[in-house]
Amino acid sequence: MGLRNFFDRIEPHFVKGGKYEKYFAIYEMVESFIYTPKTVTTVAPHARSYIDMKRIMTYVVIATIPCILFGLYNTGLQTNLAIAEYGPSGWRAAVIEALGIGFNPNNVLANMAHGLMYFLPIYIVTLIAGGIFEVIFAVVRGHEVNEGFLVTSMLYTLIMPASAPLWQVALGIIFGVVIGKEVFGGTGKNFLNPALVGRAFLYFAYPAYMSGDSIWTPVDGFSGATALAIGASDGVSAFAAHGISWMDAFVGTIQGSFGETSTIACLIGLAFLLLTKIANWRLIVGCMLGMMAFSGLLNLIGSDTNPMFAMPWYWHLVTGGFAFGLVFMVTEPVSGAHTNTGRYIYGALIGFMVVMIRVVNPAFPEGMMLAILFGNVFAPLIDYFVVQANIKRRAKRNA
Repeated sequence: MGLRNFFDRIEPHFVKGGKYEKYFAIYEMVESFIYTPKTVTTVAPHARSYIDMKRIMTYVVIATIPCILFGLYNTGLQTNLAIAEYGPSGWRAAVIEALGIGFNPNNVLANMAHGLMYFLPIYIVTLIAGGIFEVIFAVVRGHEVNEGFLVTSMLYTLIMPASAPLWQVALGIIFGVVIGKEVFGGTGKNFLNPALVGRAFLYFAYPAYMSGDSIWTPVDGFSGATALAIGASDGVSAFAAHGISWMDAFVGTIQGSFGETSTIACLIGLAFLLLTKIANWRLIVGCMLGMMAFSGLLNLIGSDTNPMFAMPWYWHLVTGGFAFGLVFMVTEPVSGAHTNTGRYIYGALIGFMVVMIRVVNPAFPEGMMLAILFGNVFAPLIDYFVVQANIKRRAKRNA
């Protein structure tokens, strides 16, 4: 009660007419983070619901917990395995040694601790850099600071490689927040996913730090290709030679960004989002059908020069960022399609595009990031044609 009374006591200074009026966005951000907003609907015609923006964003962050935990473990596992061959390097290894944790890849706690040493700096820098610009735009416009940034910051962190320089992490999230969201008016008005905008900016501006074989495991001298890079060069049959089974890829003990390697962790998050009705199942169905149909078609066509033509749909599912993008990016409600029919089309377009980019374009063995951004651009157009088709159908029926 003491904290509630404190907020009530200082609130008059931040509302209109108060001496700190221009900083109301900061007050509201802190107060609404701790307490449910006091302003609720009490009369018709508005519907009352326990689902508000804060709860939706909180649910999405909760859904990422399996990916976070496994990302910590896998990052530490891959790092400790590499250290066994190349030796420790960097300040993180020095801290691990000083704490007496060690680098045993068979020790779950050692892997989690080492992974945390890479995850926390990236996440903290993301929160600080992106949060500053969120607050600046909110104060200048007189808007509330939206909880959507908590989701953006977590998703952005989970799609970053562990070796990403922190100054690039800050630059990417600032670009994503400002160019991907705030220039269009803020949360709810952006047509692109801000986390992906920031990641795409870094991908094209600093490709050596965001792609290749040496960025996924942050140990000097170590080089390890992702499953998609192996498939693009040598085909699916080469996975076994590199010690990668389908179950390894499904569980997630392979090279990749923090949160994207484990399909099973993503599916746990998906189950939570579907049960809480935060994610729309039509988007999932559309994307899966688009990916499966086009990859199956390419399997039938075949190619003597491109081994990716032979990659079946169940390998596309567990490699790269497909599962993570499917669960947390495709289902993102703001930048996706909003009509039910449009959601099928939107999802199918992304599923088709990710296979197209992975297989036909040899320059981008991943593809999910670009496919989702491509879908974001076309989502308003898809909804427009769906709505126009409904209008014409009703006009014809009532003529």
